[in-house]
Parts: sequence; structure tokens; C-alpha cells
Amino acid sequence: MSDAPAPAPLLIACALGIERLALRRASRGGDGAPAVLLRTGMGPRAAERSVTRMLAAPALRGAAVLATGFCAGLAPGMHPGDLVVAEETRYPDGATTPCVGTELLVKELVRLVPGRTVHTGPLTGSHHVVRGHERSELHSTGAIAVDMESAATLHSALRRGARPVAAVRVVVDAPEHELVRIGTVRGGISAFRVLRAVVPAFFEWHRSLLLPRR
Repeated sequence: MSDAPAPAPLLIACALGIERLALRRASRGGDGAPAVLLRTGMGPRAAERSVTRMLAAPALRGAAVLATGFCAGLAPGMHPGDLVVAEETRYPDGATTPCVGTELLVKELVRLVPGRTVHTGPLTGSHHVVRGHERSELHSTGAIAVDMESAATLHSALRRGARPVAAVRVVVDAPEHELVRIGTVRGGISAFRVLRAVVPAFFEWHRSLLLPRR
């Protein structure tokens, strides 16, 4: 019998029921360490509470955390179904959280959904759904996309202890493609399908963290 400690699991966090539906295969885990799918609820406060509570469980001590789901693109030329891999997340109060393994995530996403554009850069947080002129204001800070939960999720995760963190989001609306209701128009359906397709990239990211470093 091996005395080696069990590998730390992967916590995949999303906010909405429709995101959880797209990610349901994540609840079955990937190869190697187990994965846990958490629906946090919408907004930074809900994300902070849910992640903090979940990571207090002994079974999730040291778990890697990946925030995912839908986002709003900020850069002109973005389209629904594009992917965003955060180099860092920015909390609404200004705190930033660097992300780990972005190059590997980009490589895996390109492999899984060829033809989809993958953007990298800062992912900023907001307390509300961003519309109209707010997009250009946030884009002027260097951010390429915005959502309400990723920054709070990763910030809260690191408050519970050092661990790898990352954020991958699917653009559901963009400056030239604003949506009112997710899932009722073509852009929302496209984003749902992309999110469902990229789950294996999250497992590969996690697997890479478990490999011995040379």
C-alpha cells in the first residue's frame, strides 16, 4: 500500500444553472485526481461565500480552482463562442490574482475547438451586468472581458491557502453582439456548446499540475 498523499482535487466553479448544465461532465471527474463541480450562484458575494465554504472541507484542502462559465467580451471584434483565458483576474476593489498554466490552457482549447478564437489577457470583475459605455470604459483599463464571479472565486480561493488558480470563460456577448437573455438566441446557444466542449481542457490543466517538475 502506498503512503503517498492523495493528489489534490480540482474545484470547477460556475455561477449559473445553464453553465452547470454545460459542465455536467465535469462532475464525473477526469483522469487522476477527483473533480468537484460547484455552482456558486450569481455575483461576487455569492461566489466568495460558496468558494470559501467549499474549500473549508478537509477533502478539498489544497484543491486547484478553475473559474469558468460565460462572460462579456470587451474588445471590438469579439464574437459569441470566443474563448477567454485569463492571465489575471481583477477584483472590483482593485486586487489582482495571477493565473497559472495559461499557455497550456490555450493549447488545449485550440485543439478541442479548432476555429474558435482564444483571447488572453486580464479578466475583470463587476458587481453587475455590464452594458453599453461601460464596456469601453473597462476595455480602456486593458481588460479584454468581464464577468461577475471569476475574480471573487480566485481571490477567495487564495485566501484559503496557496493553490493553482485559473479562469476560462466563453464569450456570450460582445460590443457588436449584445444579448439580453442567455440561451434564447444563437449567440447563447453557441457559447453553451463551446463551454460543453472544452471541459477536457480543464482536466488536462489539472493533470499538468500533478506532474513532477524537473
